[in-house]
Amino acid sequence: MNKWFLGIDVGGTTVKMAFLDEEAVIHEKWEIKTDLTDGGSQIVADISNSVAKKMQTLNISADRLIAAGIGAPGYIDVKNGIIVEAVNVGWRDYPVSAELSNQLGIPVYADNDANLAAAGEKWKGAGDGAEELLAVTLGTGVGGGIIAENQIVHGFAGLAGEIGHITSVKEGGARCNCGKTGCLETVSSATGIVRLAEEALAQDTVSELQALKKESEQVSAKDVFDAALNEDKLAVSVIETAMDHLGLALANLANSLNPERIVIGGGVSKAGEVLLDYIRPSFDRYTIPKISRETSLHIATLGNDAGVIGAAWLAKQNGLEEAGNR
Repeated sequence: MNKWFLGIDVGGTTVKMAFLDEEAVIHEKWEIKTDLTDGGSQIVADISNSVAKKMQTLNISADRLIAAGIGAPGYIDVKNGIIVEAVNVGWRDYPVSAELSNQLGIPVYADNDANLAAAGEKWKGAGDGAEELLAVTLGTGVGGGIIAENQIVHGFAGLAGEIGHITSVKEGGARCNCGKTGCLETVSSATGIVRLAEEALAQDTVSELQALKKESEQVSAKDVFDAALNEDKLAVSVIETAMDHLGLALANLANSLNPERIVIGGGVSKAGEVLLDYIRPSFDRYTIPKISRETSLHIATLGNDAGVIGAAWLAKQNGLEEAGNR
């Protein structure tokens, strides 16, 4: 009988779940609405009830499910399975691993959702099994995860991988949600790209983006990429600026971490391979030549499944080891 692992990805809107086997094959995936009432106090019970119903529907025996992994946005005490703070969900100092383990009857391991997305890409996606991997998520902000020697790097306070808060603009940068100014995510996220475009449009009206702005009052990062593909000079300039900052940040990280692969995901990555074409020149310029030659850049392939796959990987890594020590 194949062992199965449960991957759980808790977001502010939905909780995604999936059963995977040891070969990263998804046998079932589903989602439920995230109940944010009362500080998210019902989320764990909702997860437990949903898993029980799904196991009953699929006629899965209790001994088939070995362990679960759960990812959430925010600061996680990985060692103790405690959500220190997950603002989007409402959890604070919440012992999610213990609570969920008590309800599911299996070991549960917790980690930051960006770390688990990185692990998912490493296990089944564009990471292609690389034991040294840097994953970057370009969305509303810039997230990241670091895999070294086949393990997630957490750092002393569990904050390793906060790539979006690398300072990119030393003077006069835009304010970031973290409280600093000039963070990478203020220039290279979808939000940052839109901000740069808006600032450029205020100075230069010769752009196809101007018509879009008049029509919808604002432009999106996708609009800027589409205009750049049409060789709109303003859009090209904005994307070049945003990706130059990202390329420099990735180069400095690569010089320090020496990953085999860098995987870029998130909404902005839907631009496809053209995104890498914009990143690569500055990445090559600022990396040590050997690192430039030997580090490959890839677009993430798992999309919304990355989190649950990474959570199942976490369950597999820890669950099998714990079972072997019993």
